[in-house]
Amino acid sequence: MTELDNLALRAALARGMVTRRTAMAGGAGAIALALAACGSKGKNPTSSASGSAAPTAKAAQDMSATEKLVNWSNWPEYIDVDDKTQKRPSLEEFTKQTGIKVNYTEDYNDNDEFYAKVRPLLADGKDTGRDVWCSTDWMVARLIRQGYVQKLDLANIPNHKNVDPSLLDVEFDKGRLYSLPWQSGFAGIAYNPAATGGKKVESVDQLLTDPALKGKVTLLTEMRDTVGLVLLAMGKKLESFTDADFNAAMDELKKAKDAGQIKGFTGNEYTKPLASGDTAACIAWTGDVVQLQADNPKLGYVLPKTGCTLWSDNFVIPAMAKHKKNAEVLINYYYDPAVMAKVVDYVNYISPVQGTKAVLQKEDPSVADNPLIIPDAATLANAHVFRGLTAAEETKYSAAFAELTAG
Repeated sequence: MTELDNLALRAALARGMVTRRTAMAGGAGAIALALAACGSKGKNPTSSASGSAAPTAKAAQDMSATEKLVNWSNWPEYIDVDDKTQKRPSLEEFTKQTGIKVNYTEDYNDNDEFYAKVRPLLADGKDTGRDVWCSTDWMVARLIRQGYVQKLDLANIPNHKNVDPSLLDVEFDKGRLYSLPWQSGFAGIAYNPAATGGKKVESVDQLLTDPALKGKVTLLTEMRDTVGLVLLAMGKKLESFTDADFNAAMDELKKAKDAGQIKGFTGNEYTKPLASGDTAACIAWTGDVVQLQADNPKLGYVLPKTGCTLWSDNFVIPAMAKHKKNAEVLINYYYDPAVMAKVVDYVNYISPVQGTKAVLQKEDPSVADNPLIIPDAATLANAHVFRGLTAAEETKYSAAFAELTAG
């Protein structure tokens, strides 16, 4: 990484806590951008309201030694796949190397939806049937606050030394005691020229007000990406916006919805309508669009000049997991740059593992040279992370956004 890259990295790290999406497909790429998961200078969300440490998660007897098994829940299309056999090469190799079978389930479609499934079990001190999953930063903060995830034993994860140093001390998990990053990415604007009459769509203002796009625009159900892009378009700073700023952004979104400009709010199910032209333009995640462009290079994707958002997802091990050590062995495996490069090459998001770029430069230069996967300094300088929210702010903002997106 050049000194210019380092300067951009440090600038981005100063901006605040990142988040993620609701239903996406992908992950992986460059060391530099994995910075997306870093935190703001606000209240540490790993602490309780009284300022005391987060409660200790309950631990079950670890069956790893006798049951060579690990149960991993993850987002859809978030790992490498052999298109011919539909097998997952990196998981196949992991089992070959370790003898540990992985039950890999793509049932993490939305942070809140997944939380609603596991919270009752966690609250009752019961096993969720999962040993590891990947949650977005803000959800990790909630899980730590509530004592629902266990501390990691880094002795079982020696490859954590390969995690980019910028990611080892984040606001939502000081010292990385409970989580380690899986992937990061941008939220920007995608458009289909066949549905826009050949017009480029390069700004949030176009999405919300251009009559030519009326009824053909979708936004994301991920509040931090949709509201974040609107705040940036309004000239607000994501690391320090106020209640009034948030309300003003919501007013702009409501105005566009009431005017019929917005077709709907989606997770990553925007991909098929975008590809077909049923959706003319939308807020979209980088990895999704990079994959779509492989089939249709004419699809457009821009990171607005007013700024784009950054997010990350992270490995966590839930309370009462029965195969904790096996999960840690799995995490360790993916912090090998050669292994992570396989994931990056398929899913096209941003990797937190140092050395991934060097592997890709040898194995797939087209991916290594893609600025949406391996961002340059200028791209990083225009990327922003949504500040950390207090529990009260999260409740208030999420409720307001849920009301907007309903119906």
